[in-house]
Amino acid sequence: MIPPQRRRRYPKQEPEPYIRAEPEPAPPPEDDQQPEGEKKNPERLYVITGPDGARRTELDLVTLIVASADPPPSAAPEQAALLRLCTAPLSVAELSAYLSLPFSVVTVLITELLTAELVTARAPVIRQALADRSLLEAVMHGLQKL
Repeated sequence: MIPPQRRRRYPKQEPEPYIRAEPEPAPPPEDDQQPEGEKKNPERLYVITGPDGARRTELDLVTLIVASADPPPSAAPEQAALLRLCTAPLSVAELSAYLSLPFSVVTVLITELLTAELVTARAPVIRQALADRSLLEAVMHGLQKL
């Protein structure tokens, strides 16, 4: 069995040569040295969804969410942001992207807002597989007149 090796925070630096031909590329950031915007905090996601995070409404990525009220003062910051975004209909996928939260976390937030009747969920508009024949004929005649 090999004993665990400790990694140095700052690797040993070699003495600087007098002339350097080209600059060395910066080392890639380690797991705990990610830029501020890219840090993911799983504990925060647990706090957002709560201990019963498995309770969710069946939502698709394209389900449209519309806010029916302003955010109450007791709302969590993520819920308030979600309500402010939903003044116009937005899909669950768009909300997930705008809030930088995983889809599963957003569905838990939306479920809580649906039970509080602060948002409404609408199925997306499904278009017919084939267009109406009279519409296609009208388009064809208009193109022929050009």
